[in-house]
Amino acid sequence: MLTLFQRDDCHLCDMALAELAKARAPEFESVFLDDQPALEARYGARVPVLRDETGGRELDWPFDAAAVQAWLAAGR
Repeated sequence: MLTLFQRDDCHLCDMALAELAKARAPEFESVFLDDQPALEARYGARVPVLRDETGGRELDWPFDAAAVQAWLAAGR
């Protein structure tokens, strides 16, 4: 299961969503950090972050479609 940590009104997050679409990433959950102090403390300066909940791996921004595909393949 994949999770994308992001913020409301975040242009980098919008760019990350576009790259995930280009990479044809599998379905993921979007989690917004706004008003979540624990997540804000962990991811605040790093968003957007793609996390593989099964393997515990994280892919920090910046990434492009090729990097996403390689990251996903490495986790299989």
